Amino acid sequence: RPRSHTVTTTSSSFTANLSASSSTLAYDREFLRTPPGLLMVAEIILGLLVWTLIAGTEYFLYPAFGWVMFVAVFYWVLTVFFLIIYMTMTYTRIPQVPWTTVGLCFNGSAFILYLIAAIVDASSVTKELDSHNYNSWAASSFFAFVVTSCYAGNTYFSFISWRSRTLQ
Repeated sequence: RPRSHTVTTTSSSFTANLSASSSTLAYDREFLRTPPGLLMVAEIILGLLVWTLIAGTEYFLYPAFGWVMFVAVFYWVLTVFFLIIYMTMTYTRIPQVPWTTVGLCFNGSAFILYLIAAIVDASSVTKELDSHNYNSWAASSFFAFVVTSCYAGNTYFSFISWRSRTLQ
């Protein structure tokens, strides 16, 4: 009987420590309701479509599609990373990093490189190359331009945020 009491005490102290440590973790639910948050979710979903549509084909036979895959996967991973940073409010714990500048550089570079990749993707889609992959490549081209417009929107919002921080 005393042994079960010891287990209960240990369990309750563990629960108390767990609740104390989890209360320090921040989670910003409202971020996904903001225009940058909605654009970021769209970039993740549509960017996933871009690279999965290409990855399901024999893209490695054509170097242009390799470039599109690199840009799509690279910025997809980074966008997921930034979404986690914004959702967990990690940026508030690392004030040494100029987050508005980082966001502007990230979104600006994503916009430029995705625009180049979308143009390369669209110009490389021809029925002569491989008619079996034509529909996937055409769809990936369309979604690449949509993702490009999402990054353009986030670049605009990042610029507004960066500009307001610079003027203060």
